Amino acid sequence: MSHIAAFDAAFARCPLIAILRGVKPDEVEAVGEALVDGGFTLIEVPMNSPEPLDSVARLARRFEGRAVIGAGTVLRVDQVDAVRAAGGTMIISPNADTRVIAASAAAGLVSLPGVVTPTEAFAAIDAGATALKLFPAEGSSPAVLKAMRAVLPKDMRLLPVGGIAPDNMDPWREAGAAGFGLGSALYKPGFTADDVRPRARAFVAALG
Repeated sequence: MSHIAAFDAAFARCPLIAILRGVKPDEVEAVGEALVDGGFTLIEVPMNSPEPLDSVARLARRFEGRAVIGAGTVLRVDQVDAVRAAGGTMIISPNADTRVIAASAAAGLVSLPGVVTPTEAFAAIDAGATALKLFPAEGSSPAVLKAMRAVLPKDMRLLPVGGIAPDNMDPWREAGAAGFGLGSALYKPGFTADDVRPRARAFVAALG
């Protein structure tokens, strides 16, 4: 199965990306277990976390066949190669650098760049993006997402990221959000697996 097909299958099971910003390698597997136990199938370790490639490698080994693992805050092409070497298959960015997107697509990896405008969205699509991250969602709105959905290709998934909580997902979904990236409402540095488990279950339950 290709990395894109594996992502599509995982996304179909649970369209939520867990963002573990600040997680440490010695705690990432326990947190990952709590997420997977809660129903998550997509996990991201941002590159500005401590030793992020170590965490990506640990997650990729531990959850092979159970979850798709990737890195976030990927800003350079050389980081794409490093994430791939560590076993990560998702390349997630806060911006829409077409060089990073194209490098990810050329390597057969999942590319999820951050966009705010239709101009950025179409440039990212042309460069090979798998799906789009509306970031920061706090600075946008469901109305903006709905307007973007009207012009984007129907099969291009758009995921709000930033400020998402179980109790504010419905307006985004009604506007056409395909899924979400979840940060501090799910995981903050210092959270244990026991802290994360009920939060993971609450997010999955909110999908209905």
